[in-house]
Amino acid sequence: MIPAARLSAAIEVLDAILIGQNAEAALTEWGRAHRFAGAGDRYAIRDLVFDALRRKRSYAAMGGGMTGRGVILGQLRASGADADALFNGQGHAPHVIGPADQARSPSVAEALDAPDWLIDVMHQDLGADSQRVLMALTARAPVFLRVNPIRATVAAAQAKLAEEGVMTKVMLNINNGLQVIKNDRKIRNTYAYLSGWIELQDASSQSVIENIDLPKAGRILDYCAGGGGKTLSIASQVYNNKQISVYAYDAISRRIADLPARATRAGAEITILNNHSKLDTYDLILTDVPCSGSGSWRRDPQGKWALTSAKLAETIALQSHIMDSAAALVAAGGTLAYATCSVLTRENEAQVSAFLTRRPDFSLRKTKRFGLVHPNDGDGFFLAVLSKSTI
Repeated sequence: MIPAARLSAAIEVLDAILIGQNAEAALTEWGRAHRFAGAGDRYAIRDLVFDALRRKRSYAAMGGGMTGRGVILGQLRASGADADALFNGQGHAPHVIGPADQARSPSVAEALDAPDWLIDVMHQDLGADSQRVLMALTARAPVFLRVNPIRATVAAAQAKLAEEGVMTKVMLNINNGLQVIKNDRKIRNTYAYLSGWIELQDASSQSVIENIDLPKAGRILDYCAGGGGKTLSIASQVYNNKQISVYAYDAISRRIADLPARATRAGAEITILNNHSKLDTYDLILTDVPCSGSGSWRRDPQGKWALTSAKLAETIALQSHIMDSAAALVAAGGTLAYATCSVLTRENEAQVSAFLTRRPDFSLRKTKRFGLVHPNDGDGFFLAVLSKSTI
């Protein structure tokens, strides 16, 4: 496909997304309907679409309106490309630029590429940092890998990936982290990935686990396991300690359906709990709770536009419920770790403060933020580590 035809494809996909279709589903449907498009074309269209979603408000202002055409045209103008040469109406190119496509400079709010209500919330929670974080969320996220120490060393994994053209650099502030600097789309087909040497995992997600002191013995539960990335990370750190058992649970069981196969590939021992009534007490419980996802909107830009104030309030209430439910399962003297991929204070420090008011038998050991405007450039994450009294 020529570049102009890719623009037309991106416009078509965006039009479907702008009326409510999920971005991944829209891209998949387009690919199935246009099987002539090669892998390179599909990747290029995906990049156009996701960049457009990260900055759709400012691009729409620059492109003449909130349509697929307007957003893609604004994207071209923002990049300095020759929009007239690409929007020429020839073959599969978008039709020529006309009076309806007039550009204007984005307002201050539009340039932050978020809904007005969310800009206000970010400012309330982050103060002077809010604009910097919002602008960081308009960029593409780096790709990070976690090397699985059960299967390989960092050096061995890095060398094996390089043999297949995937170039990486060592993350100095993460024990088993690599950042991909070339050919990230080859990762899932590499020997290192298929053999369990590596997992795709954000740098901040890795840092969360590294900042929790794991018990020397006892039972560890990942209470909101989701895909199981953090469960696997924990299991890889304790794999040679037979005094520790690792468990994974998620209220929506299909989320962890792939975890047994991933654990087998990684050589990790994890017990999947499918029935809440079977939960016992644990020496460490990790609650990586559902959240706004505001720290990971570079990877899921549609989430930024789909969030509403009502949904945020519901999510905060759910977080409180999960913390209370998990707290009941922490053994005396045990640890409750609370994590989010959110940058909002109301989901992080304020949530922990409210919990400690409800549960005076817990005390705060530490809190820490990761990513975005911090050294590892990973997603925005938050961690609080709390201890339960022995009485």
